[in-house]
Amino acid sequence: MNLGDFFGENSKVALAFSGGVDSAYLLYAAIEHGAQVKAYYVKSAFQPQFEFDDAMRLAKELGADMQVLSVDVLADSTIADNPENRCYYCKKAIFTTIAQAAEKDGYKILIDGTNASDDSGDRPGMKALKELSVRSPLRECGLTKDDIRRLSKEAGLFTWDKPAYACLATRILVGEKITKEKLEKTEKSEAYLSSLGFSDFRVRMFGNAARVQVRGEQLRLVFDKRSGIVDELKKYYGAVLLDLEVRG
Repeated sequence: MNLGDFFGENSKVALAFSGGVDSAYLLYAAIEHGAQVKAYYVKSAFQPQFEFDDAMRLAKELGADMQVLSVDVLADSTIADNPENRCYYCKKAIFTTIAQAAEKDGYKILIDGTNASDDSGDRPGMKALKELSVRSPLRECGLTKDDIRRLSKEAGLFTWDKPAYACLATRILVGEKITKEKLEKTEKSEAYLSSLGFSDFRVRMFGNAARVQVRGEQLRLVFDKRSGIVDELKKYYGAVLLDLEVRG
């Protein structure tokens, strides 16, 4: 099966849209193959502003129908308590909200951007998607992350080389309560590093310290910008640490 076949058989779909590489290409492909598609973006405390901005930009560029929904994830104590399977409960809350809105709008099929490179063993949220009967066309058609980046570049989508991104909640150690304050200081810290030219990095909470993880090729940039990074991040954390077990 290819995406043309999928959208030929499923010509009216609701898309759980994050603005990331995968869901961005899926939205493009649905439109290109003539499907009636509506994108649903869920705003929550776990998503940074740039993700919302990217989603809005892409939807506008594609002329896509997009609706913004809100979910107060921190109001659910099971999610805020941050257990190992937090992602399951979060995905369940978010996709249930999308499914309800989509059904109200007349969409019976809900799809998401899970691709063939995604290992279900590493994605606790997969269980929630299965329970809610969410379809994953990219995965069903055998498209990997590399395939999607290549196809996105060919399609002229600005998201083609966007780094993989995990929600802000992943910066907080499992078992440590998630609060709005912790998420906000994480977002501000990462926004600052992004402004310095860092990409595909993380600022994780380690007690009262910020643990900065960057790719090996960007270690030199950390030392070049060390003073500013320390000054900025110490507005939010008691100490700033560099993780030498680099990303990637």
